[in-house]
Amino acid sequence: MVIGPSLGTTWHMWDRQIPELTQHWRVFRYDLPGHGGAPAHAAPSVAELADRLIATLDGLGVQRFGYAGCSIGGAVGADLALRHPHRVASLALVASSPRFGTADEFRQRGVIVRTNGLEPMARTAPERWFTPGFAAAQPAIVEWAVQMVRTTDPGCYIAACEALAAFDIRDHLGRIGVPTLVLVGAEDQVTGPAEARTLVAGIPDARLALVPGASHLAPVEQPAAVCDLLLTHFSTAWQDAPAAPPVPPLVPGPATPATSFAPIAEIAPASGLPEAAGPQRESGHERGTKVRREVLGDAHVDAVNASTDVFTEDFQELVTRYAWGEVWSREGLDRRTRSCITLTALVASGHLEGLAAHVRAALRNGLTPAEIKEVLLQSAVYCGIPAAGAAFTIAQSVIQEETTPPA
Repeated sequence: MVIGPSLGTTWHMWDRQIPELTQHWRVFRYDLPGHGGAPAHAAPSVAELADRLIATLDGLGVQRFGYAGCSIGGAVGADLALRHPHRVASLALVASSPRFGTADEFRQRGVIVRTNGLEPMARTAPERWFTPGFAAAQPAIVEWAVQMVRTTDPGCYIAACEALAAFDIRDHLGRIGVPTLVLVGAEDQVTGPAEARTLVAGIPDARLALVPGASHLAPVEQPAAVCDLLLTHFSTAWQDAPAAPPVPPLVPGPATPATSFAPIAEIAPASGLPEAAGPQRESGHERGTKVRREVLGDAHVDAVNASTDVFTEDFQELVTRYAWGEVWSREGLDRRTRSCITLTALVASGHLEGLAAHVRAALRNGLTPAEIKEVLLQSAVYCGIPAAGAAFTIAQSVIQEETTPPA
């Protein structure tokens, strides 16, 4: 059995289940990159995390396994069930979702961490993870949870936010063909019962388990109830190998430990894995829409689309197809550099009406407020003090809005 953690936690979030689970299965836990002391090799997508896990299991000679994962750990499990169905015998998705909030929410969280560090996330973790009664009664566990966040590598946390921002399998749930338990805390305000029911409605024959008196980290808050549900599910729903193409023979890896519990310090970077057959090449419009949303955010693009009419639709098609689908999609410059150029060009041309959107974009593309300040100072010298002064006023307002942590 393979067990995956939540964002900002370590494998120790599953400590209370391990003694019972290891009486029945050999258990492997892993830490996300930069979490729990694991090397800080950031993964840009959920699929990359899943591929690293498959590579690690290949090295250990593990072919088939049951998988239980919490939150982003659940996303990894769902990705495995979709892209490696012959490897997954049974699946438990804990506090998970086919889409985690909105892309804008997670990218803004990345902006806040890049600007302020992880302290805002650590400070608000207890209210996201636990019910108020549990947090009040168990201050030591709350402090332990806060320390897990504080010791996470910020860059890896930001990368995980980007991975969750891009994760969306709502249209693919019907292809998950392994026995699936969807487990959620009844008081989870992060990925709650509504998201769990979406999973159950979409995954054939999935079952729902609602855990009373638990929030997002149900395995920590209600360890016995979660353990019983996992035992029941994996004991009764474990599949034999399905009629699928055989798994290619593996080069024998290191000898597996004799003990029934073998934690893995990090899911290693994948190497030499065959790429899954992808969809046909995107059109310029499709590629442009995707990049435009990633850079400017869903809210901005939705507002533009809502205001588009017959008179302006051709212009918006031009912008989407050529500005975003061609120029912004080229590989010659990274998005940080493109943001620097765009900010400078807007100051130089005096088109400050577009500056606020591109300051937000620059923050999402990885520029810090200090770096944006340097871009505007450089622009002041070469483009003029008045234009740069107006730009500073706009940028200051946007940066304050985007980087102020939640109260």
